[in-house]
Amino acid sequence: MNTSKPAAPTPLTYRDAGVDIDAGNAVVERIKPLVKRSFRPEVMGGLGGFGALFDLSGKYREPVLVSGTDGVGTKLKLAQQLGRHDTIGIDLVGMCVNDVLVQGAEPLFFLDYFATGKLDVDTTVAVVGGIARGCELAGCALIGGETAEMPDMYPPGEYDLAGFTVGAVEKSQLLDGAKVRAGDVLLGIASSGPHSNGYSLIRRIYDRAGRPGDLDLGGVQLVDALMAPTALYVKPVLELLRGAHAGAIHAMAHVTGGGLTENIIRVVPDGLGLDIAASAIVLPPVFDWLQREGAVPREEMWRTFNCGIGFVLVVAPGAVATIGAELDRLGLAHRGIGEVVAATGEPRVRIA
Repeated sequence: MNTSKPAAPTPLTYRDAGVDIDAGNAVVERIKPLVKRSFRPEVMGGLGGFGALFDLSGKYREPVLVSGTDGVGTKLKLAQQLGRHDTIGIDLVGMCVNDVLVQGAEPLFFLDYFATGKLDVDTTVAVVGGIARGCELAGCALIGGETAEMPDMYPPGEYDLAGFTVGAVEKSQLLDGAKVRAGDVLLGIASSGPHSNGYSLIRRIYDRAGRPGDLDLGGVQLVDALMAPTALYVKPVLELLRGAHAGAIHAMAHVTGGGLTENIIRVVPDGLGLDIAASAIVLPPVFDWLQREGAVPREEMWRTFNCGIGFVLVVAPGAVATIGAELDRLGLAHRGIGEVVAATGEPRVRIA
């Protein structure tokens, strides 16, 4: 009879299972000074708590909270392919804060979610550092977040990002499109590039063209144009909304997925439509290259990309010159791209 005992199992640790707690702690310590630069006076406490605290009591009389969440789509794949991790966080912030800005809200704070299979400290710090920088540029506090190391969930070198922001606006100043009228003018504010939309198509075109990253586009390399971070419109637009002529701005739109065709109409009431002048949509070099290299029909360009227009103001016709002068003062390049019209049926958006 065999009375020998089975061998004791080899002791396992969390690190053996693929999760390095020490690396996670190292990330937190390195991002603390980056995050702190984004803090506002309303932030209570610092990083490390189970919940993040923000004091609204001294700033608003009748606050309406406006929340938004987003990611950066497959621009992440290009960032990882190129090893460019320092600005993708700005994209994450921009996609969220520009959305809540549409209703006149000031973004107050931001939370991020970073998930990867194996935590690389330098990459994670670069990404979160970009998020912190984006928050600083937008004037909102990076108040918390989550860094998740999940073995076997992601291929080596890959990570995913999501963001969430909360903003506030006085109830009396909320922009909900109710003031939009036929005859209102669309003022398009320039984008910094494709922002974070259409990158499944962009990557297909880029790959098919042989990834010519160093191609010169009028003094800017193609790879730099494709990776240019999303423009943050928060500070200048909020200044505009606090000015004497804010009442002339009847609505605003952030041009994201769906492009010019599908975004502006979201803030226009039923019974009204849009006439957009095709001649006003002047493609910046990166979009011109994408259209030519991908043989992309112009209608597909309009419904996929911002085509150089990242944010739109719907303005009373009598105030266009005044608002335009304010945009010039704030350093926001812009042009008139169309007007609001009575809608007689579908489609409600006409580009001609």
